Amino acid sequence: MDVSGAPTHESRRLADHGAAARTARLVDETAARTAHLARGALLRWLVLVLALTAWQLGARAHGSVYFPTPARIARHAYDLWFSGPVGHAFLTPAAVDTILPSLGRMAAGFVLAAVVGVGLGILVGRSPRAYALCDPVLQFARALPPPTLVPVFVVVFDFGTPMQLASIVFSAVWPVLINTAEGARDTGPLRLDVAAVLRLTAVERLWFLLLPSALPRIFAGLRLSLSLCLILMVFSELLPGTANGIGFALTDAQSRSDLLTVWAVLVLLGALGYLLNTGLLAIEKRLTGKRSPGEGPGEGPEEGSKGSRKSSGKGSRAESRKGRST
Repeated sequence: MDVSGAPTHESRRLADHGAAARTARLVDETAARTAHLARGALLRWLVLVLALTAWQLGARAHGSVYFPTPARIARHAYDLWFSGPVGHAFLTPAAVDTILPSLGRMAAGFVLAAVVGVGLGILVGRSPRAYALCDPVLQFARALPPPTLVPVFVVVFDFGTPMQLASIVFSAVWPVLINTAEGARDTGPLRLDVAAVLRLTAVERLWFLLLPSALPRIFAGLRLSLSLCLILMVFSELLPGTANGIGFALTDAQSRSDLLTVWAVLVLLGALGYLLNTGLLAIEKRLTGKRSPGEGPGEGPEEGSKGSRKSSGKGSRAESRKGRST
């Protein structure tokens, strides 16, 4: 910069060089992260292909009617549920009568458990006295095996959808409630003091302070609740009084000794569990910025670039101090 304060050609050249270096570093970080995610996805698909290949070879070598190959199971599942017209999203009438009712019950139970669990968890977690009083009851209710409560729900609601929803919600609400209460209790006192200084309203404190602080614990409870909802959805449909759903299709196939349909239902349940859990993890990552699986602290490209920038910064400052001292 000259005496008048205008930037010289050398300063402009250095600024352009710094901007180009930052752009190149950002491109390298993005490429490294993309390569890391691609390697992880490739390894996961490779493990799946190897498992299916081993299953296929083992089933063909065994030659038992009770242990069909995955190719036969996939073909049967396609013909049974996914060979419908394009206007119905390739779903057959059997799929509409089997998969959609079960997903509807599970979704309703999960949403109710999430809303009730988060609401009560925030209330209980923000009051130390309420938490101390309610914790034994919560732990007792959480430890009750869900099948043992079915006779109670049958007496109260009779057979049908209300009984199924009640069994799903009652057993799936506790992981969400307890984890939300723990997350609300972990809110730092300094943050609460800042909220008091800023005179935030109760709604603002809930939205901008309590929920973001408890969000990781809430999603931990939601993942447990989601798996419970899938299990309890099937279990509730195994009971008398059910006329549709995945559980009903399973018991019906067992009564007819239709082993291919039994295996197709089991594979369908596994695929639904994986897809639902993957979707919930994607939502959690979007809301909380959670690190992708397999990328530990300091392993990602961003961490490496930060570490290199930090070390290079320290080295440059040390060299500058050395130069001034000499």
